[in-house]
Amino acid sequence: MKTELHNYDIFPKVFIAQDAVKITIKPLGAHAALDGCDSISVLSVAHGLVENFAQRNNYLEFPVSTDTDGCIRFSHIFPEESEYLIRINRSGRTAAELSVYALAEDMRGRYPYRGDLHMHTCRSDGSQSPAVVVANYRRHGYDFTVISDHGRYYPSLEAIDAYQDVPVEMNIVAGEEIHLPGNDIHIVNFGSDYSVNGLLECSDQSMESDRRALIDNPPPVLSEAQYREEVDALAETLDIPKGIEKYNYASSVWAFNHIRKGGGLAIYPHPYWKCSGPYHVPETLNAFMTQTHPFDAFEVLGGENYYQQNGFQTLQYYEDRAKGIHYPIVGSTDSHNSIAEDNRNALVCSTFVFAMENEKDALVAAIKDEYSVAVDTISKEYRLVGDFRLAKYTRFLLDEFTPLHDELCFEEGRLMKAYVTGDEGADQGLTFVYGRMKKLYEKYFAV
Repeated sequence: MKTELHNYDIFPKVFIAQDAVKITIKPLGAHAALDGCDSISVLSVAHGLVENFAQRNNYLEFPVSTDTDGCIRFSHIFPEESEYLIRINRSGRTAAELSVYALAEDMRGRYPYRGDLHMHTCRSDGSQSPAVVVANYRRHGYDFTVISDHGRYYPSLEAIDAYQDVPVEMNIVAGEEIHLPGNDIHIVNFGSDYSVNGLLECSDQSMESDRRALIDNPPPVLSEAQYREEVDALAETLDIPKGIEKYNYASSVWAFNHIRKGGGLAIYPHPYWKCSGPYHVPETLNAFMTQTHPFDAFEVLGGENYYQQNGFQTLQYYEDRAKGIHYPIVGSTDSHNSIAEDNRNALVCSTFVFAMENEKDALVAAIKDEYSVAVDTISKEYRLVGDFRLAKYTRFLLDEFTPLHDELCFEEGRLMKAYVTGDEGADQGLTFVYGRMKKLYEKYFAV
């Protein structure tokens, strides 16, 4: 965490450009006292240096004084979307420099939620139980997550059920990784009300056939022959050129359609995953998939730390954008072990979603509308993938807000794991900390 965050609190940190906003700067300890500070300077980082370039009109200074509680308060209208530096001056010298962010009007009502849309537990090929995986990712600073075990929907319901009797601010979404007969493309179901794997008699989901939906009337279960008939019929309606694997593409579209029918987000993951050597998806089929994008979101960053997967997927995304092909993106860990100390890939990637609330439908809508940024944390120096404008805002959040946010997440995640592993009093602890995240957002976001 930056030294400035230890020494000063500034709020709100984020607001809408052209709105009048009242900002408070609070010293965090006597060592950071603001006594004697007499002016504030405001600079937009977007307009460059001000020294010797007064015509850039990128510098505003006005007098302030310290209130009786030791805080400085001032009102200002920030003219346009940008990060702004707030310099606190004492006798002509800068005592501290803090940052705030003004957003354009389309971001009004949108808050940043960080999450993972693809991970595994011991119910398929992962290491921990669904309830513990969710708790661990809350400790890691995640606001939402989905359990997407291979071929199985019921582990996500197990995770949801584990916390149904206690208040938590972590959003746990139902989902699965879909594997269909005759199609080796993996598909991630984030949030559908029913299992797509569970539509097939031959799937692993059939082991828990009574837990294949959140709704009372999911589509009927099909035999493999019935499923293949549906895929073949769908293929005849699709314009699939010669040289493209017709069945694989149509089968994927069949799954994407079902995910959307159930109110979920259909994710196309890791085409450049090195699966036993070759890439997971043939490049010809992958190029056609991104060109037509029948999915809702492309997993541009995934769960491996070698260059080919995330590097090539990122290049694919930007090359498509250069051609005028746009589609939403997400980043996920594809984690099989949620303990970061044991698994370098536990925190390899994530997604910032700018949504109206931390709720499944709002998250899905925001991602579909391309209000998401994928975060690469393979190394200490993070990298961002997405719209340049939103990436700049995400950079600000990672440096100026996320460290404060994650401190609260850690405590709730610790209590969540204590609760599901039977520690007495953990339920009372969860009740005590519940609502702190809501207050944090209300404090720092005037949107």
